[in-house]
Amino acid sequence: MTQRTVLVVLFDGVQSLDVSGPVEVFAGAETRHPGTYRIRTASLDGAPVRTSSGLTLVPDRSLDGAPRPHTLLVPGGQGTRRLDPRLVDWVRAHGPRAPRLVSVCTGAILLAEAGLLDGRRATTHWAYCAKLARDHPAVEVDPDPVYVRDGHVATSAGVTAGIDLALALVEEDLGRDTALAIARHLVVFLRRPGNQAQFSAQLATQTARREPLRDVQQWITEHPEADLTVESLAARARLSPRHFARAFRAETGTTPGRYVDRVRLEHARRLLEDTADGVEEISRASGYGTPEAMRRAFVKALGTAPAEYRRRFRPAAAH
Repeated sequence: MTQRTVLVVLFDGVQSLDVSGPVEVFAGAETRHPGTYRIRTASLDGAPVRTSSGLTLVPDRSLDGAPRPHTLLVPGGQGTRRLDPRLVDWVRAHGPRAPRLVSVCTGAILLAEAGLLDGRRATTHWAYCAKLARDHPAVEVDPDPVYVRDGHVATSAGVTAGIDLALALVEEDLGRDTALAIARHLVVFLRRPGNQAQFSAQLATQTARREPLRDVQQWITEHPEADLTVESLAARARLSPRHFARAFRAETGTTPGRYVDRVRLEHARRLLEDTADGVEEISRASGYGTPEAMRRAFVKALGTAPAEYRRRFRPAAAH
């Protein structure tokens, strides 16, 4: 079995969980299958670094003395706001040589500064997606997913998304059973696909200012199986359909139709993950009406059918 060197880049102001989360995943794999991963940490001069929370991390060595990695992992943290030019230069020089280049949270900013995300689709912590897109227009920033794979480059959202991505990489390397065993040990679910949204439908949109529209938002969430056409929702808000659609978009940042789609998809996914209900029953309960309509929605939004989604992302305890 091939041993893969995982090299984690450290710098002052790094987010400690961006480092420890993925490291625990790879270390768990190494414990179960000795000789599969060699984990190393390195800073510019080999000196200890102080994390954004005040913890001190002691690297194994300097970056210049580090072994050539299979997986180069770049964490994020407050330190990405004031990057040392030497660190950017090192990543620019060594990043392309790694068969797998990974960032966690705002580590994507460091990769972008090094020019390694140009022409690629990427994500980062939701609070920094707009900055990443503004500062690096050559990067196709997707603010929604937990993580994004584009060729040999993988970027992930905030903090715990690094664990999701690391589990996906271990599954790719060693199989689902190993990844699932690690997830159980860490008391996390091996169930978040990369294109799962960083936020639920309610958190991903703004809350309407006016009470009738807020009530409609809540009604949609509680009754995904109901008639949720613009006409029906407008009547509930006691507005004309045209006025309702315009006001809803102005106050929530999305159209009624897209909000309904998101709520229904989220509801269906939750039922697939947490219940033993059949696909036909779930399609009705989520407002799709038929399994085929739900399948089309899943394939469009997630790139996978409901049955495959359940097989891959439902916790073992729910079976």
